[in-house]
Amino acid sequence: MSSITSPEAVINEFTDEIRPSLDYVLASTACSACLFTLLVVLFGFSTKESRRRVVFQLNVFAICVALTLGILTGLNSGKAIVDPFNPVSTGVYITAVVFALYPPLLYDSILLARLFALYPVASTPSFILVKIFAFPFCIKCARVVVIALWLNDYIEPGLTTQALVQNQSANWYRNPRMTAEWTMQMADNLYSVSFFLYNLHVRTSSIRIGGISERIRQIFYISVANFVFPLLFNIVQIILITTDRSPHTGALVLLINNFLAVVGVLCATLWFSGSEWVRSRKEPSSDDPFPLSPSPCRINGTDRKCENEIVVIGRRSITLDTADFARWGGDKFQAATNISDEV
Repeated sequence: MSSITSPEAVINEFTDEIRPSLDYVLASTACSACLFTLLVVLFGFSTKESRRRVVFQLNVFAICVALTLGILTGLNSGKAIVDPFNPVSTGVYITAVVFALYPPLLYDSILLARLFALYPVASTPSFILVKIFAFPFCIKCARVVVIALWLNDYIEPGLTTQALVQNQSANWYRNPRMTAEWTMQMADNLYSVSFFLYNLHVRTSSIRIGGISERIRQIFYISVANFVFPLLFNIVQIILITTDRSPHTGALVLLINNFLAVVGVLCATLWFSGSEWVRSRKEPSSDDPFPLSPSPCRINGTDRKCENEIVVIGRRSITLDTADFARWGGDKFQAATNISDEV
């Protein structure tokens, strides 16, 4: 009987040992495949103009960082499954930990960049910019310091990879630094999203045009989704770190939350790039002497502006082409386009 149960016990012990690593591999592989697909779609729908924008480039950089995290996670966890007695080097393991903790600062900064659509640097007084961005800048600096202090406690000189893995539980359960980091992250995102949505509402509340109001409503939903889902994951992380002594589930939620934050920002950019791609395919060339939908004022041979061609949002006035506006349901509204670019 002992000869039968002994192999079973060994197999069960080995299964329990590799289960966390297997979960990390499955999660990182699925999320990385999703991100890579969205990246291909993003480049497929992008135009030359959209690819020159800073927000587009930051999104591509964020995706590359998340894919690097997926590769490092797969390398660490795959090595632990295939060759558990010969893990990866300490440097590779530490790099994976750093890529799991610091990139959320980048993703949150991309969300914060949407405020520049409402407060352009060139036309906004410096003291207003300081008042707006002082809090998120200070809280991001505090987050960097807190993560650095946690890494300093976790990574001790001379420790091997196996020692660092075994030391996870001691540095996980009710760790005040990681709890403070996730709490500050929620406050950071709450400030950025609420301030953006409030100003978006104030500046566009008087617009009653169908296509424009629908576009602004989509911006609102995307912005809320970019905040709500990471917020829920942050709450789950705080609950796990205060109740669960094992870091397995918490680390898995942290890993998924990293990818989820990138997907949220990417979907916003993908939505804008897709609409811009469709608009660029439908717009007649500026050199075309016979556009399909000429403006009535141009038909009359006058240079005056048509009625309802000027729309004022905040302190800016934007000129609308009535024919194009009717054709594309408001996509020619430059202010809404600028705002959606920063989502």
